[in-house]
Amino acid sequence: MTIRVACLGDSLTRAQFSVDYLDLLGRRHPPGDVRLARFGVNGDFAHNLLQRLDAVVTNPPDVITVLIGTNDARASLADYPVDQAMKRKQLPERPSAGWFQQCLGAVVARLRAETDATIGLLSLPVLGQQLDGAAAQASQAYSRMVAEVADTDEVAYLPLHERQTEELRRADPPPIPYREVTPAAVVGVLVQHAVLRRSFDTIAQRRGLVLTTDHIHQNSRGAALVAEVIDSGLLTRST
Repeated sequence: MTIRVACLGDSLTRAQFSVDYLDLLGRRHPPGDVRLARFGVNGDFAHNLLQRLDAVVTNPPDVITVLIGTNDARASLADYPVDQAMKRKQLPERPSAGWFQQCLGAVVARLRAETDATIGLLSLPVLGQQLDGAAAQASQAYSRMVAEVADTDEVAYLPLHERQTEELRRADPPPIPYREVTPAAVVGVLVQHAVLRRSFDTIAQRRGLVLTTDHIHQNSRGAALVAEVIDSGLLTRST
């Protein structure tokens, strides 16, 4: 029997600037065992995801994964252009930790009310690769909120942040400071990838980054950990 999986999220799920974790997840299973549907929109906050659940509940899948909160966490950092993001994403209020948790809880509530799917919430990938830096600490704090929502609403918690933290500790990477990604930097990665034909892994390697291409978007190593926690947390026990 084919398991239908809906993957909800932001640019990490859209996979224009990241290695595609849906592709890696699909490859972990024999052909036909898993059918993946992508619901990722670049730049989305938890509030934006809440507004676009109709497409998911209209044709309910068997399993739903939610990977959201990276942009909410970034908005808590000093150098993040919050006003621009609010305008671009039409946010009705300034992003905050409390609002993130409220929106994520509302996402789960609707998915539980209108589907019979098994639901899994992923903690955030690590922002940057300095675990004691402000960016990584923000992704850890927001991951704790994801865990709280999962516990309160009795859905699965998928420990991506914890797995990536382990990987970074093992790798002992160079202490490259976190830099907020600008639109120009995103275009630069796309040019390198699409025009110069450099893989996301090559881009990451040239920058000394272990799991990402730009401190945020995932290379193969980072995306493989996303696929791993989804597979081990939800799919291995479903097949």
